[in-house]
Amino acid sequence: MYRVLFVLLATLPCLSLANADNGLVTVKSPYTVDETLDRFEAAVTKKGMTIFTRIDHAAGAAKLGKALRPTVVLIFGNPNIGTLLMQSEQTVAIDLPLKLLAWEDEGGQVWIAYNEPGYLVKRHAITNRDPVVVKMRKAMSHFTAAATAE
Repeated sequence: MYRVLFVLLATLPCLSLANADNGLVTVKSPYTVDETLDRFEAAVTKKGMTIFTRIDHAAGAAKLGKALRPTVVLIFGNPNIGTLLMQSEQTVAIDLPLKLLAWEDEGGQVWIAYNEPGYLVKRHAITNRDPVVVKMRKAMSHFTAAATAE
């Protein structure tokens, strides 16, 4: 009885961390939002990936007369990789192409965030694409480093 209680209590912190996980990887940037995104785009295009668009939410808010700190989403991808995931489970298309969010917080710090590739395959119950996930993780790590390195 005590052993079961001990195991249960010992795992509670892990359970709360797992439930708090939203699948986002968030990284500080020493650059402005635009500089960070320019650096990220350069790394992505150098690897032959496609930049689809930038969505400037602050500009959209300004058109309505509302203030919003810099908040931009970059949509990019590689159809060769995305197609493999969609062949396994078409619902992953709701999360593709990939997105990178760059924003400036209330203290002036710039951040970027993206969906961790393992989170996406877990969300869509894709179990047969481990090499694709490894490749995506490496690429996102490389692109993120290129965008935020001083």
